[in-house]
Amino acid sequence: MSETLEREAMEYDVVIVGAGPSGLAAAIRLKQMAEAAGAELTVAVLEKGSEVGAHILSGAVIDPSGIAELLPDWKELGVPLETAVTQDKFLMLGPAGELDVSWAPFPKWMLNHGNYIASLGNVCRWLAQHAEGLGVEIYPGMAASELVFNDEGSVKGVVAGVFGIGKDGQPGPDYQPGIELHAKYTLIGEGVRGSLAKQLQARFDLNKGREPQKYGIGIKELWKVPDSAFQPGLTQHTFGWPLDNQTGGGSFMYHFGDNYVAIGFVVHLNYKNPYLSPFDEFQRFKTHPAIRPYLEGGERISYGARAITEGGEQSLPKLYFPGGALLGCSAGMVNVPRIKGSHNAVKSGILAAEAAFGAIQAGRGGDELVDYETAYRASSIAKELHAVRNFKPLWSKFGTIPGLILGGVDATLAGMLGGFSFFGTLKHGKSDAE
Repeated sequence: MSETLEREAMEYDVVIVGAGPSGLAAAIRLKQMAEAAGAELTVAVLEKGSEVGAHILSGAVIDPSGIAELLPDWKELGVPLETAVTQDKFLMLGPAGELDVSWAPFPKWMLNHGNYIASLGNVCRWLAQHAEGLGVEIYPGMAASELVFNDEGSVKGVVAGVFGIGKDGQPGPDYQPGIELHAKYTLIGEGVRGSLAKQLQARFDLNKGREPQKYGIGIKELWKVPDSAFQPGLTQHTFGWPLDNQTGGGSFMYHFGDNYVAIGFVVHLNYKNPYLSPFDEFQRFKTHPAIRPYLEGGERISYGARAITEGGEQSLPKLYFPGGALLGCSAGMVNVPRIKGSHNAVKSGILAAEAAFGAIQAGRGGDELVDYETAYRASSIAKELHAVRNFKPLWSKFGTIPGLILGGVDATLAGMLGGFSFFGTLKHGKSDAE
């Protein structure tokens, strides 16, 4: 449609799709570098939600390393990482009882000492305010619906603000064609399975030589609980019931802020039982004697669900394309055993911003940001994902209990041995549907 319509166009140096951790980090880093260089740089961020944070659903326990790299004085600035983790609990659940395995020698990277429980939505709102203070233009309620290409095929920008499309895909009586936002580079931080990222991966064959991406579904509720049930700083993870050993998944529960409990349930989407309902399993899970007391007398105040990338290093696509790059969960930078990705998302935004700024300063635009992927391969993100690369394949192959043990041992040894694994690098082999 963008090829046949005449739209107004706005020109920027960099357009960023998605006001999540990766997109906002990229915007802030671009402006930091421009200020340090005394250069003029225009940056726009598009956010499909009605406000920044409206589509952020993470639990979340946040590793502050990404934010500390972006904003070294983040504590003084008041980034809302409000509740430090004080206790880690790990439970194996049966139908009516539980086995507390918190005593087990879990590797340090699975523990949460030094991390914070917070609302990732609130963190993104804060980052957005900071970005705007640096001169970034942020447009909430503006979904990027189409890509725009230059004559030679590179990405020129995106179309945003299209309204009034009917169910049949045709313009209705309230149709508004939107505007085109053109840029020297377009950074895609849509999150998991974003529509533009999928188009880019197909058009530029970014998945060539990569393993299929793997996914989970994470269902989350936010509760306000009475003082008697509240344990600030507690993080609890469970495996087992109501899932069987061949169905990957587990739960999280985080106590933070003003008597808030974030509780959620993750099911890996390679489950074989066609009658399994992740939502219903979550509701059953909350009735377990080890879980129910934390919620009784409380009030559920919000809920939602989101997809989670679980493929890890093997499934990462090529990170750049002509005219831009993929950030964070648009690429799939979640560390599955840590159940964390926001710190890697922030770091990826920093790396992409540095590559884009260097290219623009050199007078370039619309070409491939090879320096971004080069920087990624030398980064802490790559080191972290490389060490845990076999965790998901081992879990899928051997089931929950043997897979977790094997995956944990393998990842720990890989971390100690510079990434070496006796398994090499295992393949996923098939998509979740297959």
